[in-house]
Amino acid sequence: MSLPAALVPLRNAVFRSIWLASVVAWLGTWLQNTGAGWLMTSLAPDPLIVSMVQAATITPVFLLALPGGALADIVDRRIFLIGTQVWTCLAAALLAVLTLSGAMTAGWLLFLTFAIGIGTALTAPAWSAVVPELVPREDLVQAIALNGIGYNLTRAVGPALAGFLILLGGTSLAFSLYAVSITAVIGALVLWRRDSRHFTGLPREHFLSAMRAGVRFVRNTPAIRAAMMRTIAYSLPCAAPWGLLPLFVRQELGLGAGMYGVILGMMGIGGVASGMLLPLARKRFSRGRTVLVCSLSSCAGMALLSVSHHWTVAAFGMLLFGIGWTAAYATMQAAAQLACPPWVRARSLSIYQLAQNGALVIGSFGWGWVAGHIGMAVTLAIAAGTGVVLAVVALGFGIEPPAPVGTGAVAKDMLTPEAAAAELVPVLRNAAGRVMETAYYRVNPGERDAFMAIMRELRLLRGRTGAQFWQLYEDVAHPEGWVELWSMESWTDHLRESGRLSESDRELLARATAFQHEAERPRRFLAVDP
Repeated sequence: MSLPAALVPLRNAVFRSIWLASVVAWLGTWLQNTGAGWLMTSLAPDPLIVSMVQAATITPVFLLALPGGALADIVDRRIFLIGTQVWTCLAAALLAVLTLSGAMTAGWLLFLTFAIGIGTALTAPAWSAVVPELVPREDLVQAIALNGIGYNLTRAVGPALAGFLILLGGTSLAFSLYAVSITAVIGALVLWRRDSRHFTGLPREHFLSAMRAGVRFVRNTPAIRAAMMRTIAYSLPCAAPWGLLPLFVRQELGLGAGMYGVILGMMGIGGVASGMLLPLARKRFSRGRTVLVCSLSSCAGMALLSVSHHWTVAAFGMLLFGIGWTAAYATMQAAAQLACPPWVRARSLSIYQLAQNGALVIGSFGWGWVAGHIGMAVTLAIAAGTGVVLAVVALGFGIEPPAPVGTGAVAKDMLTPEAAAAELVPVLRNAAGRVMETAYYRVNPGERDAFMAIMRELRLLRGRTGAQFWQLYEDVAHPEGWVELWSMESWTDHLRESGRLSESDRELLARATAFQHEAERPRRFLAVDP
């Protein structure tokens, strides 16, 4: 029997086992998240402080996304993920012990929530980067959406379950079960035998240079930058319900922990529904149109929440909010992820998540501050209106897949520099200086515009593959002559350069060879101190 389209990635055994373990951990996450938010309403019932619980969860992602992504790219991602899960488990266990002993304070709650957020911050880019290793490319978008489905399925059940557990045994019971749930992910990762083809024979990148390479790649990849702008436009207004919902339910609706879990769970139901329907939406709508519709759905949910005086209206508002949330983030993250090659995937996605979670942090603090001055209902209404405006403005940042070049060409061998001189090979192995590379082109006057268009694309390509500097020079003595010059951080980085090329990159290089001659092969120069 064939699987429904939304569940097709589960046919991959390793992805299935890790996904199921993640579902267990996500359920525990909602126990912790709901319990922490509710506990803070009794420890410090102030809108700004309550919203800081959500901010404490997200702020580590904002601070540690890029370092975590760099580490996930230069070490074994499986071992790295096991380490982050052990850290999170220890922080969760301490949270449970302090709460059970009655020693919990608002400060300790924020500190341990921040510590758990550190584990999440380091896990997120590594987990996003391993998904393409677990499923084929054609399953990738739905695998991302399936993560959203699992997360929101637990969101639908977790908050309500947390409310029941809080009534049954207090927040300490919810925190204890969260710590236990993390062991499921640790077990699944221990059993995973990662394929060795994802490793190269070159030395590992240094930590700081790896971060710089990730920043350069994102800066020179328009598809990722556009996805970042779209996620910022969505996240800033949609942070409002996350920071304000616990206090809104307690003070505005006059309800307890159980009903808070039910209302938050409705968001999870909406997320599951949108994730299951996403394959149909992808067939009918473009990525940009899908994100627009999802943004409007979330804004409608916030607007409905702002005018609610009964739990049913608030629950329906969160249902609409959740429908937009899952599909919007799955679509935007897929746009970013499909633009990332394996060598830099975790770093690139960490920068994308930095934009997303940075917007959520700013939004959580900002809407919490506004609510403290003008009230929560009015704040939610303003956030909804802001979201509509930003969704329309963000349409200018396209996230559609690029049209294929279709040339089928490959770069000619003439773009390969001469081999290094034998007497310099021992020096190059340990060389620390920069490597300058040059390429010479001859361009007829009538081909100048076509050549300049290729060079504009080539500038981005050199930056993506690690160039620290790039410049194009025109030969003033010979107007048809042009020199392209770029530099790499080290000889090892230069050796990595060709391995970082995608098929579309090679097609672009092949178009550039039309302006070269056999006698003018690229040259390489090693920087030395006199």
